[in-house]
Amino acid sequence: MVSPSSLTLNWQNEARKFTNELKTVVIRGTLQERKRLIEEIENYDLVITSYDLLKRDIELYKEKNYTFKYIIADEAQYLKNSNTKNAKAIKEIKAETRYALTGTPIENSLAELWSIFDFIMPGYLFTYRKFKNIYETPIVKEEDEQAMAKLKMLIEPFVLRRNKKEVLTELPEKTVTVLSNEMNEEQQNLYLTYLARAKQEIAEKVEIDGFENSQMQILAALTRLRQICCHPSLFVEGYNAGSSKLEQCIEIIEEAINGGHKILLFSGYTSMFEIIEKELKKRNIKYFKLTGATKIDERMKMVDEFNENSNIKLFLISLKAGGTGLNLTGADMVIHYDPWWNISTENQATDRAYRIGQKNNVQVYKLITKNSIEEKIYELQEKKAKLADSMLDTKTKFINRFSREEIMKLFE
Repeated sequence: MVSPSSLTLNWQNEARKFTNELKTVVIRGTLQERKRLIEEIENYDLVITSYDLLKRDIELYKEKNYTFKYIIADEAQYLKNSNTKNAKAIKEIKAETRYALTGTPIENSLAELWSIFDFIMPGYLFTYRKFKNIYETPIVKEEDEQAMAKLKMLIEPFVLRRNKKEVLTELPEKTVTVLSNEMNEEQQNLYLTYLARAKQEIAEKVEIDGFENSQMQILAALTRLRQICCHPSLFVEGYNAGSSKLEQCIEIIEEAINGGHKILLFSGYTSMFEIIEKELKKRNIKYFKLTGATKIDERMKMVDEFNENSNIKLFLISLKAGGTGLNLTGADMVIHYDPWWNISTENQATDRAYRIGQKNNVQVYKLITKNSIEEKIYELQEKKAKLADSMLDTKTKFINRFSREEIMKLFE
């Protein structure tokens, strides 16, 4: 089993919970410790390591010439770029059968799907150059339905869809509610001022350097607009006029806790948590926080305690660091503080609570600032979601990167 480093211990815990008879080992530690564990692999039934360590240790595995019964790539979108060391290393491991687990096989381009298939069935979708000529270019650039149908026919027999409504009929209901908030006067003035300046600067940059060479500046400008919606003090020094979204969020948290609920709060900005934490401390609300800086051992301790401790009602989680792999069925409410570009990323985060073992109905809140870039992001999410089922009859978001026209509309 190969997974992101943050999930290796989680997989071991899950194996012990459901298949305690299996002998498991996590390859981790110093180089010498990992070397010793790799030499003892034959003593174990399940070997778990991370993509990061596998690419460092690949020569050790090759020296031992192991052939595994199965190799499973968890969060297989880590292999989406076939030229990375992650992808190259895992493809060198010998195994009789290969599996790839992912909720997002196509995040940005069809090249990602090709790379995953290049791991599980090397050569099945030809070389990438041939695949691009026959399928990717006609489908993405020309919307060739015949090419799409042929590709779907090729891959469909090898894809097992995990549809919760079909597989987990015992799961309770999930309700998704979009909650709008309006910026206060000072916050809105700041937003409109920055929007006008950013729009002009970006237009000039694109005119001089072209769209492709302006993407870093575009992303920076969009990030600032999103941060103003969250709380202007994320980057405006000395701002103290508050944030309508923060007030809305705290109100929801207080009401939910008083109602006996347990909450997961996701944000794409870890710095936003520092602002939220100040408000929580004023109200003596106990919470946990998980970000990319949280150590792996600590992650699992917090997850277990949150699920079991009725006194901890709130878990602040970075979308990137904790959006996958965690089992947090102790929560029955999820709040997405700010919208992410890819709705599948949000859905995976929601699934930390809405998964096997959940006994209660789950309420999901998406906080969207009116008349702002957040509304436009949400509209883009909805637009891309309509393309679901175009490939594999799955809920995969079959999208290419946002077009130039879509990006520029965000500044309107």
